[in-house]
Amino acid sequence: MSENEKIEVKDAGMQAALQEEYLKSLDGIEDGQLVTGTVVQVNNEYVFVDVGYKSEGRLPVDEFDEEPVIGDSVEVLIVSKEGRGGQLVISKKKADLQARGAELRAAVEDKTPVEGKFTKVIKGGYEVDLGGDYFGFCPLSKADVVRTENPESLIGLTDYFIIEKFHGGSKLKSVVSRRDYLEKKIKENKEKFFSTVKIGDVVEGVVKSFTSFGAFIDLGGFDGLLHLNDMSWGHVSRPRDYVKKGAKIQLRLINIDPETKKINLSLKHMEEDPWTTFESKFKIGDVVTAPVTKLTTFGVFIEIAPGIEGLAHISELSWTKRISDPKEVLNVGDVVTCKILGYDLEKKRVSLGVKQMAENPWNNIAERYPVGTVLAARPVVKITANGAFVNLEEGIDGFLHVDDLSWTKKVKNISSYFNVGDTVDVSVLRVEPENRRIRLGVKQISDNPWMALRQSYPKGSSITGTVTNVTDFGVFVKVEGDIEGLISKYNLIGPEEEYTDAVLKRFKEGDTVTALVTDVDVKNRKLSLSIRDLIRKAQESEVEKYMSNNDDDDVVTIADLIKEK
Repeated sequence: MSENEKIEVKDAGMQAALQEEYLKSLDGIEDGQLVTGTVVQVNNEYVFVDVGYKSEGRLPVDEFDEEPVIGDSVEVLIVSKEGRGGQLVISKKKADLQARGAELRAAVEDKTPVEGKFTKVIKGGYEVDLGGDYFGFCPLSKADVVRTENPESLIGLTDYFIIEKFHGGSKLKSVVSRRDYLEKKIKENKEKFFSTVKIGDVVEGVVKSFTSFGAFIDLGGFDGLLHLNDMSWGHVSRPRDYVKKGAKIQLRLINIDPETKKINLSLKHMEEDPWTTFESKFKIGDVVTAPVTKLTTFGVFIEIAPGIEGLAHISELSWTKRISDPKEVLNVGDVVTCKILGYDLEKKRVSLGVKQMAENPWNNIAERYPVGTVLAARPVVKITANGAFVNLEEGIDGFLHVDDLSWTKKVKNISSYFNVGDTVDVSVLRVEPENRRIRLGVKQISDNPWMALRQSYPKGSSITGTVTNVTDFGVFVKVEGDIEGLISKYNLIGPEEEYTDAVLKRFKEGDTVTALVTDVDVKNRKLSLSIRDLIRKAQESEVEKYMSNNDDDDVVTIADLIKEK
């Protein structure tokens, strides 16, 4: 045997001895056994783990979620004590799989929640990654406590699940339920909430949804109500202006009912009530400049301080403008200067005035428009059923009643007299600053023809006029001053004549008629005339004349005279 052959035999013997010694050192472990080792070396490709028994194995770095450091403990599975080249073969991945499988089986028995992740949508539900290369199937109906409108919205979500059925050999034969876990958690949270919190406590929740009267806050699977009135000490019209959907907020518990399970929360009670310090900051007569926060048909709300809103009634917006809707003069967000007119701390109300910031033009209205003043060419701005409004100056209108248009004409429809936009000369009849009223007249500019008529033609005098209308009840006659008088049908004939319908046919429009004035009613503008009384008066005059021309011993009766006549 050559020298080289002797050396080779010797080396082979030494290797066999070393292998035998190495195998003996592993007598305490078996293939498939889980052991805990210590990281002794790390490079770019492998992690070397001392599993004891004077033995080391190596693991690919990619079997670790995070790169380990020397000294870390790691659980591995003994794959083979004699791997390729006689090296110990270990696996962290298989150890993790085996450990996770044991955890999942144990969780089935006691309904322990296990962590999982929605990975993809499949027919009827989801694939859920349970870790350690285990997957389960979660039916759509068991994915949440509420209906899942968009299945894709849960993809990527990591949460806990209850395993209803476990099968280690096939990925999707395990059935899991997130809903069961959530219901259990909600029940626990609710019981804890009602047993530990009290009114006045601060709780945390997430804004879940909005309603017309407020917002619902998720307190851990169950809801509390944040009412509109409890969002701010000031006026709130839109809940979304104060809280945002999905936002985590702190609120104060203001009411809780264990029986009905109703919970009322408040955002405004997280701060001091600003009304408690109102009188130290404001007093009646103070002038403030603040923004308009809301418009209504009856006025505007103005926030004079955080949480304190006052109302400027529509009547307090202008001294002169007739405002039917505040939108005509203001918008939300406008900054206005106003005066505090009054307040009620108990009802948390403040009355504000905007018009008070300007001089009241009605204060000296009587001096500027004395009664009797004639105003020329003033525009008609509005017509009503019984009159018209005439503009005197910016914001100041006077009222012209239909009865004050003419001394003689009876105007039924003022639109037939003039229209909006026409100008008219008017006289000031009455000024009422306290009621903000001015009464105007047109006829008062000229003399009252009725007064002149009564002076010129007193009761009992005769007057001549022209027939203007023949009616069933009499004849209208226009006399001096364009005044119409009425001769009733029974006064159209002489004292001895009996009335018949043929009497009216004696008269036609345009005829000239003389009659006796029986009454001039200036106030009610009525002129009463009579032909009967005119004839009677003439007869009585003839009797007096006849009797004065006869001797005293001649006896003649009125009847004789009438018969002779």
